[in-house]
Amino acid sequence: MTASTRKLPTARDKLIDAAMSVIRAKGYAATSVDELCAAAGVTKGAFFHHFPSKDSLAVAATGHWSEMSEAMFGAAAYQRLDDPLDRILGYLDLRRAMLRGPVAEFTCLAGTMVQEVYGTHPEIRRACGASIGGHAAGLQRDIALAMKRHRIRASWTADSLALHTQVVLQGAFILAKAKGETAVAEASVDHLRRYIELLFRRPAKAAKRKS
Repeated sequence: MTASTRKLPTARDKLIDAAMSVIRAKGYAATSVDELCAAAGVTKGAFFHHFPSKDSLAVAATGHWSEMSEAMFGAAAYQRLDDPLDRILGYLDLRRAMLRGPVAEFTCLAGTMVQEVYGTHPEIRRACGASIGGHAAGLQRDIALAMKRHRIRASWTADSLALHTQVVLQGAFILAKAKGETAVAEASVDHLRRYIELLFRRPAKAAKRKS
């Protein structure tokens, strides 16, 4: 596709992109329709042509966020690794590498919104839950395969561990916001990686002896 034939973003596309950016930076309640229109460079009339409310835009933005995340992680280099355990650890390594720049640029849209709206906006809560749960489901498949390959028999399940990874990551984002820096999030991902290696009884690398 040439530059001349490439599809240009519509007003709807621009509003969804604006929602993903502004809401992660300011939160859902603090973000107004006027701010979203300004960030998207569209009129309020265009907003209400595509979305009946800010809630409906939030739901659409969450769905788009999920699609983008699925595509990005699905195309990551670690997906080509043969051992499913290596793919799990590769996923965590990528999550850690993404912890750069302002906090709003690496935090999760679904995790940010659901903290605010879980008791007041059920449609957004369900969309956020589906987003986080769907992300965990992809990881759950590799965990189940890794348990079989490495002969892990345990009281915990692949589903529970997949969800636990999201608990740690979302908690790490919250702490990064609270402290205004990424080091605490990086340390949390490092702890999670070590924990998973212990669960799968991966032998520690031999330390190099000093000459």
